[in-house]
Amino acid sequence: MLQRLSEIPVGQTVRIKSFENNDIFLKLMEMGCVPGETVRVDQKAPLGDPIAISVSGYSLSLRLNEAQNIFVEEIEL
Repeated sequence: MLQRLSEIPVGQTVRIKSFENNDIFLKLMEMGCVPGETVRVDQKAPLGDPIAISVSGYSLSLRLNEAQNIFVEEIEL
């Protein structure tokens, strides 16, 4: 089941499936957010914006509106 990255709870690891908004696609790709890549949600600000994620071996901060454009799926264990 696909979810938006913005909805994933802290500590959960997911896999990127697709993007909703192609305007932000290139920016996210340059930061290592590509389909098939695993992402862990590390922190969320007190009001939920921004969020900190781990992707491609480094930490990245995303605005909530950017995270809403990333569709992810849970990783089967």
